[in-house]
Amino acid sequence: MRIAAVLLLVLLMPQSVSAQAAADKPASQAAPAPQTPATPPPAGGSAGASGTQAPPAAAPVEPLEPQGYTYNPEGRRDPFVSLVRRGTEVAASSSGARPSGVPGMTAAEVVLKGIVKTPQGWMAMLQGTDAKTYLVRAGDRMLDGTIRTITADTMVIVQKVNDPLSLQTTREVRKVLRETEEANK
Repeated sequence: MRIAAVLLLVLLMPQSVSAQAAADKPASQAAPAPQTPATPPPAGGSAGASGTQAPPAAAPVEPLEPQGYTYNPEGRRDPFVSLVRRGTEVAASSSGARPSGVPGMTAAEVVLKGIVKTPQGWMAMLQGTDAKTYLVRAGDRMLDGTIRTITADTMVIVQKVNDPLSLQTTREVRKVLRETEEANK
């Protein structure tokens, strides 16, 4: 008798748990009751040797769609930005084409080859990435800045800093014609 009561309890337990879980969900989230087609009784007319029916078929499970991942920095720096060359990169224009000559070159791309004294002031001879030599004056524009001053042995470029984390928006880049021995020590 006890065995029959335990067996009956075990058989009814999953149904009561699933009914309780469905009652806890709101009406909009409640899963519809699985509908199983009525099966005809076996040819012998009885419900089977054990007297129980087959459990209802499980409802097909819909696969979950993968959700995209979005990075939220919340004030932290981008881990994929190089810390070594921060601020020296030039933002490429939307078309990607640079102007020709000195206006299309950055301060890091030019080399100071000479300085010439003229009646109008000092001029600098710069060698560009195209291996050509260009004559520039103070006030000439470059891709990432402007030439501020030219003296007998140096040229100063005011470079725009392209770093959103930097407090400074510009910095001075000095191109020296001749390195002195004191600078090398």
